Amino acid sequence: MRWFARKTRRDIWDEAIEGPLGDIDAAERIRAICDAASASAAEPAQAGERERYDRAARVAMEMAMKISDELMRDDAVRRIVDLCMKAGDLKTAQILFRAIQAGWVREAIERDHPALSQ
Repeated sequence: MRWFARKTRRDIWDEAIEGPLGDIDAAERIRAICDAASASAAEPAQAGERERYDRAARVAMEMAMKISDELMRDDAVRRIVDLCMKAGDLKTAQILFRAIQAGWVREAIERDHPALSQ
């Protein structure tokens, strides 16, 4: 009766990465991770959703640290900040916000999330 067997949910951030990623591939993967984890971030009180959000954010942050292009890294971090704010994780969002160097990216985040500029 394999038809009724539950398949384990496989998330994009749990998938193995084949070889080193370039900046563009890493930024694209971070975008996909943040998009996939946004549902978990919106419902962190549900059982298991907080753990999914934590894993996704951790993997995305690790990838963002390896991006060498400053603007790509800042844009990737911006997406992670959006994910953190959606989850109500203000402390992590503030830490990431301070790491952003591009002025226009900082301004965009301050416009979207005024609580970070305080």
